[in-house]
Amino acid sequence: MAKGLIRIVLDILKPHDPIIPYYAKYLSELGGVEGVNITLMEIDKETENIKVTIQGNDLNFEEISNAIEDYGGSIHSVDEVVAGRTMVEEVTTPQD
Repeated sequence: MAKGLIRIVLDILKPHDPIIPYYAKYLSELGGVEGVNITLMEIDKETENIKVTIQGNDLNFEEISNAIEDYGGSIHSVDEVVAGRTMVEEVTTPQD
């Protein structure tokens, strides 16, 4: 049964190397991680801006943050977090 953090969506700035497939595999090997999705958002001469979605069971945010930094990346923002036993999706409201 899932507990703790079960999804984290991050905006990350990283160098071109390592390439995205290696970055995804590296993050997928962290404790509690069941899946990783990476989307390239922007690329320039020396860096890439990527959106990383990590899903799993009892994700350790500190371990994920340290792993990203160890692989040359930096977190620009935490764009979504889901915690608990059930995946709760964002709901569109009239204000949206």
